[in-house]
Amino acid sequence: MTHSFDKDYWQQHWQQTHGDKPGSMAGNPPNPYLAQETAGLAPGTALDAGCGAGAEAIWLASHGWQLTAADISADALARAADRATASGQTESIRWVEADLTAWEPGMRFDLVTTHYAHPAMPQLAFYQRISDWVAPGGTLLIVGHLHTGHGHGHGHQHPAEATVTLADITAVLNAADWEIVTAEEHRRPATGLGGHAVSLHDVVVRATRRP
Repeated sequence: MTHSFDKDYWQQHWQQTHGDKPGSMAGNPPNPYLAQETAGLAPGTALDAGCGAGAEAIWLASHGWQLTAADISADALARAADRATASGQTESIRWVEADLTAWEPGMRFDLVTTHYAHPAMPQLAFYQRISDWVAPGGTLLIVGHLHTGHGHGHGHQHPAEATVTLADITAVLNAADWEIVTAEEHRRPATGLGGHAVSLHDVVVRATRRP
């Protein structure tokens, strides 16, 4: 059974699936690729597109970035704001409830990043959309799942347009406008819902917009 990644889906996803259970995204650490791929960047303005419970936004704020963190789920943003308060990272983060298929930030950022975000639009069109929000000389960091037909424990499968490969992502970044810095696939262990060990197959793309 497939589904649409609309507002109702994500509200239900956060309210019913993630709570305080072991392996919940609400308590996950920041994505491990974030530190690796941003280590050499000078902090500036950043957008976390589909920020979820805020782990990546909070980590970036703690390293000197000024964050706009956007998500379609009010429940996720409430969890994120609470987590930011607990970590002492509130002044550098602006939380925005927004449908990223229609929202416009009104500015460009030194860093635009997204981690496993699935909007109600084809995945590649989403990546192309957020790439437009990167300032000249800025960085786009995409971390996505290489889907294998398995859902997130809801008994669903992701629709075909949510499946991406490195070739898919890099193809939407025009070589005249972008320098591809990282284009890699990784497998890594993680903790799933209920504390069960899972293996994630990830794609990581970092690109710099040419001045």
